[in-house]
Amino acid sequence: MNHSNKQQWQTKLSPEAYRVTREGGTEPPFTGQYYLNKDAGIYHCICCDEPLFHADQKYDS
Repeated sequence: MNHSNKQQWQTKLSPEAYRVTREGGTEPPFTGQYYLNKDAGIYHCICCDEPLFHADQKYDS
């Protein structure tokens, strides 16, 4: 990844989102804004906005 591309991602994403999506980090278990979310809809990638999965496919793991 070149330096300007890295800076673009750091500008677009929060520090935690950057660490998780660009550096392979993880969120602490049982945290995050969608942990207890039961809303209907489609989850999208925070980086490219591609659909990931529908809310009815979410399960307790």
